[in-house]
Amino acid sequence: MQHEYVGAFQIILGVILRFWPVWLALAIVLGVSIFYKKRLGLYGQLFDSGVGIAGVVICLFWLFTAIFSATIAPFDPLGQIVIMKDALPGAIEPESGQIYLFGGDKLSRDVFSRMVFGSRIVLIIAPAATAFAIMVGTTLGLPAGYYGGRIDTVLSFLANLVLAFPVILLFYLLVTPGIMDTPIPYGLAGLFFLFPIIFFATLFYTRFKNRPDRLYPLLAFTFIFGGWIYMGLVFDADPLGIVSINPNQLNIFVAVVFASSPGVFRIVRGLVMDIKTRDYVAAAQTRGESPWYIMLWEILPNARGPLIVDACLRIGYTTILLGTLGYFGLGLAPESPDWGTAIKDASRLLRSFIHPALPPTIALMSFVLGLNLLADALREQSMKD
Repeated sequence: MQHEYVGAFQIILGVILRFWPVWLALAIVLGVSIFYKKRLGLYGQLFDSGVGIAGVVICLFWLFTAIFSATIAPFDPLGQIVIMKDALPGAIEPESGQIYLFGGDKLSRDVFSRMVFGSRIVLIIAPAATAFAIMVGTTLGLPAGYYGGRIDTVLSFLANLVLAFPVILLFYLLVTPGIMDTPIPYGLAGLFFLFPIIFFATLFYTRFKNRPDRLYPLLAFTFIFGGWIYMGLVFDADPLGIVSINPNQLNIFVAVVFASSPGVFRIVRGLVMDIKTRDYVAAAQTRGESPWYIMLWEILPNARGPLIVDACLRIGYTTILLGTLGYFGLGLAPESPDWGTAIKDASRLLRSFIHPALPPTIALMSFVLGLNLLADALREQSMKD
């Protein structure tokens, strides 16, 4: 069947108009950020350099795309309209009159809608898994660097043991379909997801142990909210049905945390070994502060610069790894609109139809570029501080 097409100008205009919630949100956030940048600390300082502005704009663009994906996408990312199979960009869907802005793929799905919804998957898994990896690595790296001795030896050995595996091979072993039928992913999830609860409980206790009026509400919130998230993620037992994760995503989540935590551990350990010799740490020791108070409230805040930079870079690495796993057909479901799976599906017919492969490839590349620019700007600012 012959399709009707619109011109290149209409395609570009259509794409711009579909992203109207993103442009509106960007305008509001950037306007407020620039106006109050002197009060926003490190984030406000990013707007003093072109690299920082570019990084913030790109990252916010994909963040708002993920948030408003249901509004932006004109079609269901899994919906199939048979006559639109391999349709070129600008093809008009005859029944609704809407345009397949970036064309259709081999399964007759709208490439533009799949790219938009793919951002939601990437921006949920990559930052969240990186945050958990930072929690695990920080919680273990602080005592290793501060105490040294046997604690450092044991924890460093375990970290080096994981780092000795090639990353792709490690992910392949952890994300193969057969392992989801074993208790390994859920056991690791049960272990890793305890670390944020332990971290915040220790953080609040060391700070407010002499102020029960502040301590007990914070601990209650930590255990109730943390326990709710924990039960939903690990046991899929959230009574409200809000916190849940399917086995494929849980497997990838655990694999990312497992593979990334040792790198964070080594960075935190090195920073602590350097900072613990500073005068303000000695002053805290003289005051009789506990070791965990010193680690969490004296050392960790002064290590935040390198950790923030590493977090941005690590989210980029995780995004690339998710794309790689999707390309190999591992982890997420075959029909998933994530960018890696979309690239894999398009690559099989690359010589005949190149248009389904370009949008997810450019999306993946631009998001990682934005994170790298953001990390560069943060590194410059942290060096000035």
